[in-house]
Amino acid sequence: MAEIALEASLRSEFGKGAARRLRRDNQIPAVLYGHGGETIHLSLPAHATTMALRAANALLSLKVAGGKDSLALPKQIQRDPVRDVIEHVDLVVVRKGEKVHVEVPVLVVGEPRGEAVVIVDQTSLQLEVEATHIPAHIEIDVDGQEIGYTVTAADLVLPQGATYVGEPTDTVVSLQTPQAKDMGESAADEAAAAEEPASESVE
Repeated sequence: MAEIALEASLRSEFGKGAARRLRRDNQIPAVLYGHGGETIHLSLPAHATTMALRAANALLSLKVAGGKDSLALPKQIQRDPVRDVIEHVDLVVVRKGEKVHVEVPVLVVGEPRGEAVVIVDQTSLQLEVEATHIPAHIEIDVDGQEIGYTVTAADLVLPQGATYVGEPTDTVVSLQTPQAKDMGESAADEAAAAEEPASESVE
């Protein structure tokens, strides 16, 4: 994944009031930490940051005014639950050549044969990969495959240097009959109903 350049500024004011003022100025408060260094408090441009963080595991090249430039990955993104805007970002420092653990989305492409239904057992994969070579997704092609076809972790085609964090026998994607899918959904519905507390009668 290519580096995304972001302008950043050091900030010296903290607390809710300072954060609100930053957001009014179209800035997002952020913290940067890692590799044993002290936590650095930053402000980031709201629009550019929002666009950059649309990509999973976005690798940010921070140009810090008055500070040290850094490479960073988003660790935690806090959003307003109503407006769905970013309110705060935790960033972790990474270095070129360093390996990190990340969640990478699974992308299924192609059309299976007949009535085969695609079951995605893992929508994302835990990978250990170089920080500067994080893939946007892991593609799995099911085109022309039939019911019973299964893709395990051992079958994955991963980028050079990347390894799956888990067992090679872990199922990632499988093709099943429509009935198998319906039975799975019914079992899930029954399990959810069993977890709901029984309503109390009022006399």
